[in-house]
Amino acid sequence: MEKVKVCVFNYREFDEAAYFKKISKELGIELVICKETPTPNSIHIAKDCDYISIITTPINRELMKMLAEMNIKMISTRTIGFDHIDMASANEYGILVSNATYSPNGVADYAIMLMLMAARKMKLIIERASIQDFSLPGLEGREFASMTVGIIGTGRIGQTVIRHLSGFGCELLAYDLYHKEEVKKYAQYVSLDEIIQKSDVISLHAPLNDNSYHMINAETIDGMKDHVILVNTARGALIDTDALINGIETGKIGAAALDVIENEAGLYYNDLKSEVLPNHDLAILRNYPNVLVTPHMAFYTDQDVHDMVYASLKSCTLEAKGEENPWRVS
Repeated sequence: MEKVKVCVFNYREFDEAAYFKKISKELGIELVICKETPTPNSIHIAKDCDYISIITTPINRELMKMLAEMNIKMISTRTIGFDHIDMASANEYGILVSNATYSPNGVADYAIMLMLMAARKMKLIIERASIQDFSLPGLEGREFASMTVGIIGTGRIGQTVIRHLSGFGCELLAYDLYHKEEVKKYAQYVSLDEIIQKSDVISLHAPLNDNSYHMINAETIDGMKDHVILVNTARGALIDTDALINGIETGKIGAAALDVIENEAGLYYNDLKSEVLPNHDLAILRNYPNVLVTPHMAFYTDQDVHDMVYASLKSCTLEAKGEENPWRVS
């Protein structure tokens, strides 16, 4: 069999390169490297390849048509989520799509860290301490053991969050369409309405689809406890940002910790310190004293970067050999 040839877009020298070199050698893959995002101007770099590897950059209908004209067989995204890919166009043009899996510990621990930071007002503490303001007013936090934490989505990451939280002494509620026996050891499955009504902290770990889009909205926020803490390390569009901002400004939402936001494409992983931020909602949210915003970093550990590269490349070799591909999503 000829060597599998994969074009890697958004190739990062500072972290992914070592893994790409090692894993591609082990799997017998020839890499075509592109440090840029796939666009109509850069997509031609993949013209002699059968597969492309991407991250969270959008692949729209125009790009899909160009990929089809180059006979690209599959788009392999180095992410769990694949909502940045126009799946309808992929199906129309006969291009397969695969995603990646990685250790759930990184995102799970990050989500718990954000919960604790939000509950203890860590953003304010750090900002005050940086200017030698060591006063106490306004910094009184909440004890985790006395709080009810609701986990929406109990896939691999949600399950890990629940297991890791079980040692904190807080009451744990869970919601998912599919109940897992492992979760029942630590948490009680309830309806979505019950999680919304009873939780002091709500952490989102659901995939983004037509049913989950804006699942946190004006109506659900209105039904939450006063001063609820919202944490999102999943996908930005699970939350209606306008409703979130209104909830923060009215005081209904006591704190929010967001590793993802709506319309983040083109922002995160870029140095924009000298530019006007082209996302009005992000510009607002990051200035609230009770809102933590991080740039889609929850996944970012050495183990997870390795796993994402491996899954992306291994997925291509499995397709080339006609073998079962556990990462294929279409």
